Amino acid sequence: MAEEDVSRNFRALVENADRKFARVRDLPAFGRAQSHYFHKVFKAYMKLWNYQQSHRPKLVASGLNRWEIGEIASRIGQLYFSQYMRTSEARFLLESYVFYEAILKRRYFEEGEERKDLSARSKELRFYARFLLVALIVDRREMVLHLAEKLRALVDDSKSSFRETNFKEWRIVVQEITRFTKADVDLTYVRPLRYCAMLDSYPASQTYLARFHAKKLFKFRDALLASYHRNEVKYAEVTLDTYRMMQCLEWEPSGSFYQKRPVETKENGFVVDHTLTSGIIDMKLAADMADPSLPPNPRKAVLYRPTVSHLLAVLAMICDELSPECVMLIYLSASGGPAARENVAQPENAVGSSRTSKSKVLGRASQEQKSYKSEPHSNGHKSSGGYYDDYLWLGPRGGSGSNNLYPGDLIPFTRKPLFLVIDSDTSRAFKAERGEPVALLLSPLKPSLENPSSADDTAAALNGSQFTFFLTAPLQAFCQMLGLSNSDPEPEVYDEAESILSASFSEWETILLTSKVLNLVWAQVLPDQFLRRLILRFIFCRSVLTSLSRTENDDPYLPQCHPSLPDSLSPVSKTVQSTVERLADHLGVAKSFHFNKT
Repeated sequence: MAEEDVSRNFRALVENADRKFARVRDLPAFGRAQSHYFHKVFKAYMKLWNYQQSHRPKLVASGLNRWEIGEIASRIGQLYFSQYMRTSEARFLLESYVFYEAILKRRYFEEGEERKDLSARSKELRFYARFLLVALIVDRREMVLHLAEKLRALVDDSKSSFRETNFKEWRIVVQEITRFTKADVDLTYVRPLRYCAMLDSYPASQTYLARFHAKKLFKFRDALLASYHRNEVKYAEVTLDTYRMMQCLEWEPSGSFYQKRPVETKENGFVVDHTLTSGIIDMKLAADMADPSLPPNPRKAVLYRPTVSHLLAVLAMICDELSPECVMLIYLSASGGPAARENVAQPENAVGSSRTSKSKVLGRASQEQKSYKSEPHSNGHKSSGGYYDDYLWLGPRGGSGSNNLYPGDLIPFTRKPLFLVIDSDTSRAFKAERGEPVALLLSPLKPSLENPSSADDTAAALNGSQFTFFLTAPLQAFCQMLGLSNSDPEPEVYDEAESILSASFSEWETILLTSKVLNLVWAQVLPDQFLRRLILRFIFCRSVLTSLSRTENDDPYLPQCHPSLPDSLSPVSKTVQSTVERLADHLGVAKSFHFNKT
């Protein structure tokens, strides 16, 4: 076949694959009806990939650039990642990482950089931006930092090499990833955020799960994660809070998840000359990284700054596809409206004097327990119509009422089993919902910090939500709240602190599984590993915040749940409080707490 014919066929295959790719790219990232589109576009790119491999000498002779091969591989990586975002299947995420990593190692875009080709440079910038997001979600921290530095240098070079082009949007991308990594990498994770079977399952309580099998239980298969805050830390359309929740709701593979087999650099026993156009990427490279012994991850629809109508539309679609035996988790992180903010006084001192009296602690616990039992459908002082008084604010400053998400808006969806996590300064308004009973974890109205800011949003903007952090990385949230930096405790001290927490979670899990007064709403979701872990971490968070010494009213600083959990795991129970006390003593911060000694 002549070079002209090969080149013509190649360009036709590129156009065909790109058209199919555009269809997949524009599809909504939720719903189960689009899987056949993925197979069609993937087939088109595989045909294109194989064609360029088979006819590479003629294509190179006819003028094929090295960066064009990189662009094809980048599209395949992007295709895998978009499918991961739709399905949460780890194999798609890993395949995407493999392609992007191979492109980086083979320096496919280097030729465009040498020739100062603006088109190639734009594709190279997009490659780094997309690879950064994939590496972030795969949790390859060293790679994230490496890519961030490469992107920063590339943007600086682009500004000087292409002076007629405005690279403002790329400077913003660099600022985003810098801010994200600073907020997240500054905190040492001594264990993965994902569910690790070795660290998060407790053998002592496993035998008690058997008694649940004969009852109606819900399976956790779908989640909706949405965030809308001013100035929140984010990269692309993933905020720090939704990133942590995404990680928290996935399995950590026990296989070679982090130890990747290096990409081969030989072809038929000979080293490949990277100065020529090369299309060698092992398509099955990710096979060894998957762990077939693990169940599938729950599907997650991640919404960045959704409008109320878009959020409700996605909810309706997911609920419509939800099986009767399945429960859906809804995570909403957003600020309340301006009126709601005025009802919550600004903090004077979140962690201060340790002179809180024992009677105050007991009174606080008593009041809290009464509120759990006496407010099934109200917000304390609110009337029975309170589910349309307060709201989450999903909109910009000065937005209209159409940006308000009211608790009553979720009532139609309670026809399906729901597990709600509301992280907001108006979270308690959602106790007013009147549909079918749902499981509710509600954040405090104000964060507790060693050095409180004059504005409640500041801490969330810089480091993410404190409540979400407790649910996803409880020990790190505990340390951050008390101002402990990475350099304060030694690694051995952190390890012992994790052991204290793990032993306590095992004990609390057994108490929950053997409780005779556990509400049916909790009993039906407790057998699920992900939801059970969230409940245990909520219990810890609630006790920590209850035991803090303050010089003002504690109530706005305390999280709540509905329906109530057993009294044996109340925030001032000896079982729970002793854990906080041991942890505080171990880390040398006991002076910040006041414990009930009776």
